[in-house]
Amino acid sequence: MKTSVKFGAAMLALAMTLLAGLGGTALLLTGLPALAAEPAAAGAGVGSEIWTWGLAAAAASTALAALGAGFAVAKVGTAAIGALAEKPELFGRLLIFVGLAEGIAIYGLIVSILILNRLA
Repeated sequence: MKTSVKFGAAMLALAMTLLAGLGGTALLLTGLPALAAEPAAAGAGVGSEIWTWGLAAAAASTALAALGAGFAVAKVGTAAIGALAEKPELFGRLLIFVGLAEGIAIYGLIVSILILNRLA
Protein backbone atom coordinates (compact mmCIF):
# COMPACT_ATOMS: atom_id res chain seq x y z
CA MET A 1 0.00 0.00 0.00
CA LYS A 2 2.81 2.41 0.81
CA THR A 3 4.40 1.96 -2.61
CA SER A 4 1.29 3.13 -4.44
CA VAL A 5 1.05 6.18 -2.16
CA LYS A 6 4.68 7.12 -2.88
CA PHE A 7 4.15 6.58 -6.60
CA GLY A 8 1.03 8.74 -6.54
CA ALA A 9 2.84 11.49 -4.67
CA ALA A 10 5.72 11.35 -7.14
CA MET A 11 3.34 11.57 -10.09
CA LEU A 12 1.52 14.49 -8.47
CA ALA A 13 4.82 16.31 -7.95
CA LEU A 14 5.81 15.65 -11.58
CA ALA A 15 2.46 16.90 -12.87
CA MET A 16 2.68 20.05 -10.75
CA THR A 17 6.23 20.73 -11.94
CA LEU A 18 5.23 20.33 -15.58
CA LEU A 19 2.16 22.51 -15.07
CA ALA A 20 4.24 25.23 -13.40
CA GLY A 21 6.79 25.14 -16.21
CA LEU A 22 4.14 25.33 -18.92
CA GLY A 23 2.30 28.08 -17.06
CA GLY A 24 5.48 30.12 -16.66
CA THR A 25 6.28 29.76 -20.35
CA ALA A 26 2.73 30.77 -21.29
CA LEU A 27 2.93 33.84 -19.07
CA LEU A 28 6.27 34.75 -20.58
CA LEU A 29 4.94 34.47 -24.11
CA THR A 30 1.66 36.31 -23.46
CA GLY A 31 3.38 39.27 -21.80
CA LEU A 32 5.31 40.12 -24.95
CA PRO A 33 2.94 42.78 -26.38
CA ALA A 34 3.68 44.94 -23.35
CA LEU A 35 7.39 44.57 -23.99
CA ALA A 36 7.00 45.29 -27.68
CA ALA A 37 5.28 48.61 -26.92
CA GLU A 38 8.63 50.14 -25.97
CA PRO A 39 11.28 49.21 -28.54
CA ALA A 40 14.11 50.51 -26.35
CA ALA A 41 13.21 48.05 -23.56
CA ALA A 42 12.63 45.12 -25.90
CA GLY A 43 15.88 45.48 -27.79
CA ALA A 44 16.90 48.10 -30.31
CA GLY A 45 14.91 47.42 -33.47
CA VAL A 46 14.06 43.80 -32.66
CA GLY A 47 10.58 42.95 -33.89
CA SER A 48 7.89 41.47 -31.70
CA GLU A 49 7.90 38.13 -33.50
CA ILE A 50 11.68 37.79 -33.26
CA TRP A 51 11.51 38.65 -29.57
CA THR A 52 8.77 36.03 -29.04
CA TRP A 53 10.71 33.28 -30.79
CA GLY A 54 13.92 34.24 -29.00
CA LEU A 55 12.28 33.97 -25.60
CA ALA A 56 10.62 30.71 -26.57
CA ALA A 57 13.98 29.32 -27.74
CA ALA A 58 15.66 30.38 -24.49
CA ALA A 59 12.90 28.77 -22.42
CA ALA A 60 12.98 25.61 -24.52
CA SER A 61 16.75 25.23 -24.29
CA THR A 62 16.68 25.53 -20.51
CA ALA A 63 13.65 23.27 -20.09
CA LEU A 64 14.81 20.52 -22.42
CA ALA A 65 18.32 20.55 -21.01
CA ALA A 66 16.92 20.29 -17.47
CA LEU A 67 14.70 17.37 -18.50
CA GLY A 68 17.64 15.64 -20.17
CA ALA A 69 19.83 16.21 -17.15
CA GLY A 70 17.16 14.85 -14.84
CA PHE A 71 16.82 11.72 -16.95
CA ALA A 72 20.61 11.29 -17.09
CA VAL A 73 21.04 11.77 -13.34
CA ALA A 74 18.23 9.27 -12.70
CA LYS A 75 19.91 6.61 -14.82
CA VAL A 76 23.50 7.31 -13.73
CA GLY A 77 22.51 7.85 -10.09
CA THR A 78 20.73 4.54 -9.73
CA ALA A 79 23.63 2.71 -11.36
CA ALA A 80 26.08 4.61 -9.13
CA ILE A 81 24.18 3.68 -5.97
CA GLY A 82 24.15 0.05 -7.03
CA ALA A 83 27.89 0.07 -7.70
CA LEU A 84 28.55 1.96 -4.47
CA ALA A 85 26.70 -0.67 -2.47
CA GLU A 86 29.08 -3.32 -3.82
CA LYS A 87 32.33 -1.32 -3.79
CA PRO A 88 32.36 1.77 -1.52
CA GLU A 89 35.84 2.76 -2.74
CA LEU A 90 34.34 3.84 -6.11
CA PHE A 91 32.66 6.90 -4.57
CA GLY A 92 34.97 9.49 -6.17
CA ARG A 93 34.70 8.02 -9.66
CA LEU A 94 30.93 7.68 -9.44
CA LEU A 95 30.55 11.26 -8.22
CA ILE A 96 32.31 12.44 -11.39
CA PHE A 97 29.80 10.58 -13.58
CA VAL A 98 26.84 12.09 -11.74
CA GLY A 99 28.44 15.55 -12.00
CA LEU A 100 28.88 15.14 -15.75
CA ALA A 101 25.21 14.26 -16.08
CA GLU A 102 24.26 17.38 -14.11
CA GLY A 103 26.43 19.49 -16.41
CA ILE A 104 23.88 19.04 -19.19
CA ALA A 105 21.52 21.44 -17.40
CA ILE A 106 24.28 24.03 -17.11
CA TYR A 107 24.93 23.79 -20.86
CA GLY A 108 21.25 24.52 -21.55
CA LEU A 109 21.35 27.50 -19.21
CA ILE A 110 24.44 28.86 -20.96
CA VAL A 111 22.75 28.49 -24.36
CA SER A 112 19.67 30.37 -23.13
CA ILE A 113 21.85 33.16 -21.73
CA LEU A 114 23.60 33.44 -25.11
CA ILE A 115 20.22 33.61 -26.87
CA LEU A 116 18.97 36.34 -24.53
CA ASN A 117 22.19 38.33 -24.96
CA ARG A 118 21.73 38.15 -28.72
CA LEU A 119 18.19 39.58 -28.40
CA ALA A 120 19.11 42.53 -26.20
